[in-house]
Amino acid sequence: MRLAIAASTIALIAAPAAGADAKIEQTVARHVRTIVPADGAGGVAVALRLDGRALFFNYGWADRATKRPITSDTLFNLASLRKVFEATLLAQAVHNGELTLDEPVAKYVSELEQASDISRVTLGQLATNTSGLLLSQDHPPWPDWGYTLSEFIRTLNDWKADKPLGTQHTYTHAGYILLQLALERRYGLPIDQLIEQRILQPLAMTSTTLPRGDNSPRGRLTTEEKRRAVQGYTDDGTVLGEPGSQESYYHWPGTGQMYSSPRDMAVFLAANLGELPVEQSLREAMTLAQQGIVSIGPRNLQALAWEILFGEAPTIVEKYGGLQNASAYIGMMPRDKLGIVILGNRGNQYPNEVGRRIMLDLAAARTR
Repeated sequence: MRLAIAASTIALIAAPAAGADAKIEQTVARHVRTIVPADGAGGVAVALRLDGRALFFNYGWADRATKRPITSDTLFNLASLRKVFEATLLAQAVHNGELTLDEPVAKYVSELEQASDISRVTLGQLATNTSGLLLSQDHPPWPDWGYTLSEFIRTLNDWKADKPLGTQHTYTHAGYILLQLALERRYGLPIDQLIEQRILQPLAMTSTTLPRGDNSPRGRLTTEEKRRAVQGYTDDGTVLGEPGSQESYYHWPGTGQMYSSPRDMAVFLAANLGELPVEQSLREAMTLAQQGIVSIGPRNLQALAWEILFGEAPTIVEKYGGLQNASAYIGMMPRDKLGIVILGNRGNQYPNEVGRRIMLDLAAARTR
């Protein structure tokens, strides 16, 4: 199986974006130019999955100071796109009968007090953002302080739900930090190893990494990875952090950000579209993670990390991610076997609207 995936991956990343693909490139460029920084502080990489191929388009600078351009092998901060990897781990555990969505998180995170509201929150509620949990680090104005693990647990034990659990949809990064703890406790492995063993290695995603943020050999990006990593910029073009830096409110190993390249994310996109010969439990986990669970609007469903948009246009399965120095989007039209990843190194670029418009235009062009 690993050899089959490696061969598929080589074919996946070899497709050129030229000649007959000129119209596709024009469509991508027309929309992406609205978010490419005019001042050169940052740029955008696009990985497109279309007609069984991957096409790559790159705009702007990975580092303005050194005039280093963005390429399809540049490493980007995935921001909250990391959550779809954790949701896939959870879905695989559910498929394998190792966990259930309705289990309370306190079953695995023993420090949670049994009489607390947080002890009744389920794994499924964490993964669908329906726990009601919301901390200061989840929304602006962004605080300048964070948590150690013991402080996080103490805050959770003190938290009081303002509505019945499972009845409100509130996007919460803290909920996924707690889900990470539950997965680590269930399997006795740090989250970076779980993601690597169960997703990255099977898909041969060799340029994707989750540094632990400690002093271990896996704690930081390697020197070579730092050379490939983008410089991050705030929405006004100010440098924020260093290439490969970890910006986090949670101060214990494994709570930082993942880095990946457009080429690797094209592989992940193809696997989620069912176009790679992946191992059965991983394939079915990806399918399960994309199934709508909770209605969050007249045309919106929340799945495990993924959000589903449906209605008159083709159904879109998507996830947006944003930090003060990074913007990211992954979207798919499963029926059309069409998908896109947009990665940027500037905060507040909001590539989700751009990604949707590109997919809708390309899907419409197929029918003409």
